[in-house]
Amino acid sequence: MGWFLGLGIGGIVALAAALVFDGVLEGVFHGALGGLFDVWLSFPVVAGFVSMLGFTGAIVLGSTGLGPGAAAAAGAVAGAAAGWATYRLGRALLRDGSGRAPQRADLVGVAGRVVTAIPHGGYGEVLLSPAGQPVKYAATADAPLERGAEIWVTATPSDTSVAVRAV
Repeated sequence: MGWFLGLGIGGIVALAAALVFDGVLEGVFHGALGGLFDVWLSFPVVAGFVSMLGFTGAIVLGSTGLGPGAAAAAGAVAGAAAGWATYRLGRALLRDGSGRAPQRADLVGVAGRVVTAIPHGGYGEVLLSPAGQPVKYAATADAPLERGAEIWVTATPSDTSVAVRAV
């Protein structure tokens, strides 16, 4: 039973290492076997397989009268299921296309504050929070705006500048 518990604990340690050293195993075997190591034998998949093999083997060995061979077989089946589930979850997370980067047109209508005063006919700076992330933009306005004034974006002449008006 000690061997099975050692495999289970080793798999958990490997999974923790996979979180810290993401992509190391894939980088070591880059291009080997036509990319097999990039998909099926990724570090998290191997760690999930080994830990489930170990813990399931220990449970089967300790709770039934079956021998180590049957415990290893049950652990291998459970490990394969855990590895497959880890693979599918990883692929689903990598394929997530729901997040879209904010575009210039998304800034129109966003509220913010002036951080560097905007003179008449010149540029100052405003702080906007598109998608919840604060970003500074160069800003121009029809009338001078002092630092701290609340503003509303009316146009986006470029990727790094906006036209604003006072709220």
